[in-house]
Amino acid sequence: MIDAYEDPGTPDRRGGWRYLLWLVRRQWPRCLAGAVLASVWMVLLAATPYLMARVIDQGLTPGDLGALAGWTGVLVAAGVCNAWLGTMRHRTMTRVRMDANFRTVKVVVEHATRLGASLRRQVGAGEVVTIGVGDVQTVSTSLTAVGPGVGAVVAYAAVGGLLLSVSTRLALVVLLGVPLLGVLLGPLMGRLQSRESEYRERQSVLTARVGDLAGGLRVLNGLGGKGLVADAFRRDSGRLREQGYRVGAVTSWIQALGVGLPMLFLALVTWLGARLAVQGQISVGELVSVYGYVVALGWPVTFLIEMAHQLSRGVVAARRVVAFLRLEPDPDTGTRDAPAEPSVLYDPDSGVRVLPGRLTALAGARPADAAELIDRLGRYAPSEVTWGDVPLSEVPLAQVRSRILVAEAEADLFAGSLRDVIGARETPLRDAGGHDVRLRRVGATSHNTPVDVRRHAGAPPTANLTRAIRTAAAEDIVQSLPDGLETQVAAQGRDLSGGQRQRVRLARALFTDPEVLLAVEPTSALDAHTEATVAHRLRDARRGRTTVVACTSPLVLDRADVVHHLVDGKVVATGTHQELLAGEPGYRALVSREDMDDEVVR
Repeated sequence: MIDAYEDPGTPDRRGGWRYLLWLVRRQWPRCLAGAVLASVWMVLLAATPYLMARVIDQGLTPGDLGALAGWTGVLVAAGVCNAWLGTMRHRTMTRVRMDANFRTVKVVVEHATRLGASLRRQVGAGEVVTIGVGDVQTVSTSLTAVGPGVGAVVAYAAVGGLLLSVSTRLALVVLLGVPLLGVLLGPLMGRLQSRESEYRERQSVLTARVGDLAGGLRVLNGLGGKGLVADAFRRDSGRLREQGYRVGAVTSWIQALGVGLPMLFLALVTWLGARLAVQGQISVGELVSVYGYVVALGWPVTFLIEMAHQLSRGVVAARRVVAFLRLEPDPDTGTRDAPAEPSVLYDPDSGVRVLPGRLTALAGARPADAAELIDRLGRYAPSEVTWGDVPLSEVPLAQVRSRILVAEAEADLFAGSLRDVIGARETPLRDAGGHDVRLRRVGATSHNTPVDVRRHAGAPPTANLTRAIRTAAAEDIVQSLPDGLETQVAAQGRDLSGGQRQRVRLARALFTDPEVLLAVEPTSALDAHTEATVAHRLRDARRGRTTVVACTSPLVLDRADVVHHLVDGKVVATGTHQELLAGEPGYRALVSREDMDDEVVR
């Protein structure tokens, strides 16, 4: 199977069938082995009735004990061999399925990382979840039909040949029956693909709505909208259930025909064989073999139907995976180098001017305005922002990401030791030119975008880590955990409190020590005492480096060198916290409300 660090290859994105074929080609020796094992296994199943006929005609009927013992021994040996072949076939196809699963997961995750900030704008969260949870599994399961499917065709031809040696009429009935089965099932397979596609689409929409509900439940409850949203969700889930019933109805017909039609063949062929035996055209042993052939043919027919069913579902899922893989990240139009020295970041849309080496605060009544401004300054949204005298959009994205870090309040936290979550574990990676470099893997920051930055020169990792933890006032977190920095933390920090998660995120951002740090609400979940500590330490730790915080906390604003008061996303006043309190009634009202909220919390 594919190794965790192995290159999954370049997927074929020309269509669902092409993608499934690519998965087969990536492990063709294993798929070939599965097909050979399945073919021999099914042929031996079909050969069992032949051996049984020999036992009856050459040993049992004449009373020849030697022939009876010999053919019985061959029959037992064939059974033992077939049992081993069946085990190996199943084991091989399990490896095929798991390789396809892991390979698809890798290409999807790598492409999601490549899309970066553009992912949210191009596809909904529900679609990504549906692909990762459902479609990947369906695609991999469909590949298990490769071995048994080929084996079923081989066994079908073998049974036809054996029946021809007994009776041409019986052989024609059986050989023409399976194509007839395909004619009957063909329209159902097409209908299944259509229903399955619609079901997957509805499922992705509903999954996205579940995520939105979970994230905004408190807000909805406060606004009195929980009931309305719950009713809408109930209606959508009802429609999804009805669509699931439609998919199940088609599937049930396919499975019913898969079980019923072979039984009709069995009854028809047994009746014809019995008439031929009564007429003396075939022996009793041959009649038994004919019955056994048709029974044995049930396996290939079942596998053929299952293969068609799984491939119909698999191609639908593969089309969705391919559609995701066809998404392209925003083009990097950068042709000019970033300023060599720390320079001013200027956003003409808002009028905000970020001076290098200063702690700048953005305070607005609508947090979304400040967050959108941060996105523009960090080049996560189209803008006319300039960096020095260079438009930010014309700077290569790699240069922007290596010097400007956006840290969101709800940035993802991956599972692992606390040291790894913060990013203190060094990992060897390759740069854009393919050369080995020593980088720190920081994890997810804004928009789930992984950030890798070079080691800060002149400071050992332990000093950087200690300084970052202290600045984020996170020493008590390390001390409270049983194994300190080596304690395993759950994904998204579920085993930490809200305030602890926020301080870990801040420590992770500070550990990278970027030239420009843009932080969104870095202290919103902290109590007043801890928030004051973080504000004081943040100013000292980032002295001489550009830092922008979007918040309305007076404890943080009072430590800022410059505060921009935003109204409807525009700067209406600039100054220190004390200057704005004295001269701007709107700012004073905004901060006073924050003070009152702090009193309520305390």
